[in-house]
Amino acid sequence: MNKDLTVGKPETVLWRFCLPLFGSVIFQQLYNIADSLVAGKFIGENALAAVGNSYEITLIFIAFAFGCNMGCSVIVSQLFGARQYGKLKTAVSTACIFSAVLCVLLMLAGMIGGGPLLRLIRTPETVLADSNLYLDIYIWGLPFVFFYNIATGIFSALGDSRTPFCFLAVSSTSNIAVDILFVWAFDMGVAGVAWATFLCQGMSCMFAVFAVWKRLAGIQTKEPSPLFDRVLLQKIAAVAIPSILQQSFISVGNILIQGVINGFGTSVMAGYSAAVKLNNMVITSFTTIGNGISNFAAQNLGARKYDRIRECFHAGIRMVWCLCVPFCVIYIFFGQYLLMLFMKNDSAAAMLTGRQFLWILSPFYFAISAKLVADGILRGVGAMRQFIVATFTDLILRVVLAFALAQWTDAAVGIWCAWPAGWGIGMVLSVCFYRRVYKKYAALPVSRPS
Repeated sequence: MNKDLTVGKPETVLWRFCLPLFGSVIFQQLYNIADSLVAGKFIGENALAAVGNSYEITLIFIAFAFGCNMGCSVIVSQLFGARQYGKLKTAVSTACIFSAVLCVLLMLAGMIGGGPLLRLIRTPETVLADSNLYLDIYIWGLPFVFFYNIATGIFSALGDSRTPFCFLAVSSTSNIAVDILFVWAFDMGVAGVAWATFLCQGMSCMFAVFAVWKRLAGIQTKEPSPLFDRVLLQKIAAVAIPSILQQSFISVGNILIQGVINGFGTSVMAGYSAAVKLNNMVITSFTTIGNGISNFAAQNLGARKYDRIRECFHAGIRMVWCLCVPFCVIYIFFGQYLLMLFMKNDSAAAMLTGRQFLWILSPFYFAISAKLVADGILRGVGAMRQFIVATFTDLILRVVLAFALAQWTDAAVGIWCAWPAGWGIGMVLSVCFYRRVYKKYAALPVSRPS
């Protein structure tokens, strides 16, 4: 059901909208975690390292899909808030055409450059073949990744966060079952893990696209909407491209850091692979809530209800900090038990690596979550220049410090210290930019367009 985010108490509306998004994150991460869990438990440490190594490259492709999601979602949110339903339908079809072209180009690039990229990041020969195999199968499933992201972005733009949650709940739990079936029963190894993800993502994509088509068909317009509009494409691209750059540069940075980590051996790679999945579950949770905040801000921007944007920021901070507390406690005191889920043999070196990673990063979740809330509002109101500056500052600091500290301390623990530094500086910049942008909108007249 479509939901107008421009009416009702902002904090209540935001909580009701974002809680299903948070639930969706849990199930979305089950896709990623299931691959590593099954690989580590049923195949071995090398398989876990191979899946984790390839995962950093797949994040580049996900970055592009995420950018298309946000470009479509923010513009559709603004049009929905402004009640411009004809343009809304055109924006959806325009975003689909743009995403299809981009997806084909990425598939070609992945098929040609995947293997060389794995070698470039110093993938050990013991895991190179499995890493390459996993990556190749993943690339063939990219259309499912792209159009599923477009579909969920449209649902969020229409204020419906429950439908994507239902799709993910079914498909991600199915993915775990198919993972185990292919690896344990059929003995397919790493290929089984990859094909399970391919099949389950494909099914969830088809159901989501069909549901979007039915939802849009129910929105009445006075006349047929064009399939493509150049002006709307420019608006979508203005949000999508910075979002793609944000996520892809983060992924590139992670790949560079992965290259440094690979120099410490398979055990450290395996420990990092397990811990980074747990960390990414938290960061993705905050990012998804930030995406919901973008939809809230965009709808209210379209409706010219600028005061609700400020209330959204404060409600968002309270929401993410409520999530930070349990994550910090669990990762600091019980992280080792979660890491054991990924490991067939409890390698002391791998376990120590994972525990150190979680100990160092988890107390700084309060900083990164506040940054992502501010970023969500910046993106929702179209302040993409400020959004990019804050993001790139965080990324550059993390990569540079990771290389420097790895050399200075001559141990992987130095690399983990780069994350908090980047997050802290990025948070300060994002919050300052949000305050500056809000002051500009606060000075404008508040009214709803006819």
